[in-house]
Order: sequence, then C-alpha cells, then structure tokens
Amino acid sequence: MRLLALDTSTESCSAALMLSEREVLLRAVITERGHAELILPMIDELLREAGLRLKDLDGLAFGRGPGAFTGLRIASGVAQGLALGADLPVAPVSSLAAVAVQVDMAAAEAGILICNDARMGELYWATYRREAAGSAPVEMSPERVSPPDLVRPMIGVTHVAGNGFERHPHLLARLRAAGLLLQDGLYPRADAIARLGARVLAAGQGVSAEFALPAYVRDDVARPSGGPVTGMS
Repeated sequence: MRLLALDTSTESCSAALMLSEREVLLRAVITERGHAELILPMIDELLREAGLRLKDLDGLAFGRGPGAFTGLRIASGVAQGLALGADLPVAPVSSLAAVAVQVDMAAAEAGILICNDARMGELYWATYRREAAGSAPVEMSPERVSPPDLVRPMIGVTHVAGNGFERHPHLLARLRAAGLLLQDGLYPRADAIARLGARVLAAGQGVSAEFALPAYVRDDVARPSGGPVTGMS
C-alpha cells in the first residue's frame, strides 16, 4: 500500500510516505511554530523523492488528535485538500495511539499509558494494550483531558510515554514510584501514523475528505470552519 501521512498535533511536525510495509520515507522536525509553512514542502519533497504523484497513492492518513488546536486544524485541512483533489480515502489516526505503537516493549504484552501535553495545566491521555512489538495498540481506556492529578494508570500498565512529563514532573515521579517505565522522547510521528492508517484503509474504514476531521477532546472547541488547504497536485 502506498500511503501519505502527516502529523502536526504537537511540536513535532512530520510527514511520511509509505511505499510498502517495510519502506517508509520520513521528514520530521521539532518546532514550536511554523507547521503550516513546513508540512506542504515536506510532502512535496517526499513525493519527488519517490517519483510519485498524489493520484499514484492508495490513500492518506493524518493525526486527528487529540493535540494542539491549531496543529489539528492544519493536519485536517491539508488532508482534506489533498484527498479531495486526488479522490483518495483518508484514515484519521489517534495521535496518542501513534505514540503507543512506538513504545519499545521488553515483555510480550504490555499496557501503555500515553500522556501528551494539553497546555492549560492539563494532559491528553489514554491507555493502550499491545500484544507484541509493532502490533497495533488496542484502547483500554478512552482519550480524555484532565489535570495530572487525575491521571490514573490501569492495572496491567507497565510503560508510560508522551511529551507531557516535562511540564508535569510530579506525575512522572508518581508513576515511576508505582514501578512504571518511561520511554522518553516519543512524539506522534507520521511514520507511525502511516502504519496505523494503512491498517484502517486495508479494513475499508477510510473516510472521504469531508469527514477527515480533528478530534479535540475538549468540549469547548469548535470545529474549523475554513475550507480545505491544498497546494499539491
């Protein structure tokens, strides 16, 4: 499956082009701002490197959140515009699951708590189970947003990851005291989005461009009203 993926839900801005299950091209940069200016050139560069056009692909995938509101609008708008222009299905992928799938597990099966920064003194978090390295994460508890004091790992969770611990060191100390292992430095990343998105599309669960929408989690945020964003052919 040939699949283009992008994620702008955190300070990690990335795009990936899956050429096969074993070959994924990636562009990624850590930056606090400028995602809108970076993402389309990244995509253009990947397509040129592979000698492909959008119409040569089987679909798109994007990190639909939860995450930074502006970043989610960028990813959704770009995915909508590209999918509409090339008539491609889209796989919206959880940005938290895209972290969980990257966790390096020593055990054959593990529960994983993902905590990403939600600003405003809160975290986006969810718990997943993976049965083997590289397997798709299965949601054990739903995505939610809360202050760090309300984050509670489920029974069976052995690993934690996400970009939320730098701002909330007391939470990390509490989790480590409970015996949980931190996998540091993991962000939602487009190559992980691509691998999860390919499974969505293979199962026939992709959506059309107009339904490639963000998942904000916070109830007080409206969906974007602007049209699709595109600059590719």
